[in-house]
Amino acid sequence: MASTGNGNVSGVTGKGSGVPAGRNGLPKISTQKRQSGICHDDSSAPVKAQTIDELHSLQRKKSAPTTPLDGVQGAFANLSEDERQKQQLQSISASLASLTRETGPKVVRGDPARRPETPRVAHAPDHYFTPAYSASDSSLKFTHVLYNLSPAELYEQAIKYEQGSFITSSGALATLSGAKTGRTPKDKRVVRDDATEDELWWGKGSPNIEMDEHTFMVNRERAVDYLNSLEKVFVNDQFLNWDPENRIKVRIVSARAYHSLFMHNMCIRPSPEELENFGTPDFTIYNAGQFPCNRYTHYMTSSTSIDLNLGRREMVILGTQYAGEMKKGLFGVMHYLMPKRQILSLHSGCNMGKDGDVALFFGLSGTGKTTLSTDHNRYLIGDDEHCWSDKGVSNIEGGCYAKCIDLSKDKEPDIWNAIKFGTVLENVVFDEHTREVDYLDKSVTENTRAAYPIEYIPNAKIPCVGPHPKNVILLACDAFGVLPPVSKLSLAQTMYHFISGYTALVAGTEEGVKEPRATFSACFGAAFIMLHPTKYAAMLATKMEKHGATGWLVNTGWSGGSYGAGSRMKLAYTRKIIDAIHSGKLLSANYKKTEVFGLEIPTEVEGVPSEILDPVNTWSNKKAYKETLLTLGGLFKDNFEVFVNHKIGKDDKLTQEIVAAGPNF
Repeated sequence: MASTGNGNVSGVTGKGSGVPAGRNGLPKISTQKRQSGICHDDSSAPVKAQTIDELHSLQRKKSAPTTPLDGVQGAFANLSEDERQKQQLQSISASLASLTRETGPKVVRGDPARRPETPRVAHAPDHYFTPAYSASDSSLKFTHVLYNLSPAELYEQAIKYEQGSFITSSGALATLSGAKTGRTPKDKRVVRDDATEDELWWGKGSPNIEMDEHTFMVNRERAVDYLNSLEKVFVNDQFLNWDPENRIKVRIVSARAYHSLFMHNMCIRPSPEELENFGTPDFTIYNAGQFPCNRYTHYMTSSTSIDLNLGRREMVILGTQYAGEMKKGLFGVMHYLMPKRQILSLHSGCNMGKDGDVALFFGLSGTGKTTLSTDHNRYLIGDDEHCWSDKGVSNIEGGCYAKCIDLSKDKEPDIWNAIKFGTVLENVVFDEHTREVDYLDKSVTENTRAAYPIEYIPNAKIPCVGPHPKNVILLACDAFGVLPPVSKLSLAQTMYHFISGYTALVAGTEEGVKEPRATFSACFGAAFIMLHPTKYAAMLATKMEKHGATGWLVNTGWSGGSYGAGSRMKLAYTRKIIDAIHSGKLLSANYKKTEVFGLEIPTEVEGVPSEILDPVNTWSNKKAYKETLLTLGGLFKDNFEVFVNHKIGKDDKLTQEIVAAGPNF
């Protein structure tokens, strides 16, 4: 570049400027010599930073004030921003309080890796005390709190610090849950105290395994000490239940970004205003899943323990990193808290038609609950957990937890498209170069899952609430082939089949002969209920009667014989049946009663061959049909024995009515 005689470099030139252009006709870069004699590039203004740390701080724009001061209501109303943050940290510190200290640890907000932005001591408020009894290493340190981070921030934390975390080709975060790739019901414990002694369902058939208060506190202390020993913890403050009058405030304290993002997706995400005024949580989870319980502790049967204390409103997780324990643990809490408010908690899918008609779908794995409740002609209220109050239905959760094994875009387009940035993919296998997920691969586990916000589903109804249900659909995959494709149920029959929670799985024998195996799960979710099943059934019947809902039993299993002889019910026929239920046409059909189970079955359904509506017509061997029907009826009776002795109310009249609605032979 030629310079002028006075040292100035020629300015940008072009055609007609009278000054030669640069090489190949390009304009020359304009620079000016300063007084110091040094040339500077004047093509853009210099950055306003003296160090690389300052430059990085400029890259991240400070969030706008989260709460307008005018009109603020709640725990932190009329406080300055500093005071609100101080009280928020004080609340988190109190959550992490140990048995051996009067107060919780010293806490400070921010990532410890960004030390220039989060001074360790300078911003430590006076109200974080030293331990009350004796000094300890943990009392000399600050625990950094990563509070309600965004998905992008949690991605960064997971990829940087958690082995096995990767971004897949679709943008989802692939994670590993460690040695446990599913729930461990045998390691779940509930504190049995004076209150829960009479309230909860204990004994034979119950999912509630007892522990005492002291053992819970031992495990709580172990979890809290582990979390306090870490340099940083993740804290999520969120809600359960889309009904604003009956929502529950939950706090989740965890050690992994994976767990924080999972709960960010699965719980209801508060607005900035709601978050600033969150106050004290109604329930707290301490997830120390990377740290085992002490196997010498009373009631422990392994290094894993999931402990629920309904009196303290706390849950402790030790020895398992499977995130589903948090989701289902909170569902159990709702099964306890909501009935106290005369609100029925339900393990069901729920959708709504364009005219406001709501349907509930109950069904165990393999019955088609997800497939049938996901209907592009209807709004999705939720896929798994709901409440039914005096105002209508509401989703408990803010997200969906979908199975991924054998997932394809053709079969489940909504789930496939929901697996994008922000979604957590658990235990999937992917190509090491392209990061494309192979949903057929079971190398890690068959229980691969995706957790994503419900708004990722295009036809989700936001807010996730609806009017009272018109139809209650109980789904069964009957591999015995003797239940009709659809039956209209009386209230007593609805209660009977709701309590039974029947489906049939196909199991292999040593000789290679496959035969159906009956499976029963009370209220279609026995692992999560807290009260006796008859209490939920009675509430369901009361609400159905009050609001005019109709019960239906739909068999998505076999027809024309048991598994191996008959054939699976065509999905197209089942969809026609569900459509007829939604439209109300099935209510006006002609019905006849079956033997043994006494079910009311329609004589015709539009789009469905009439001969398959009564299963006896589809069996060529009538004697084999009758024998199989009696076998299944006997299995129902045997399963129901555990419920027969439980009396509802002052007498057992309702119990007797429910039992009479079952198989009769």
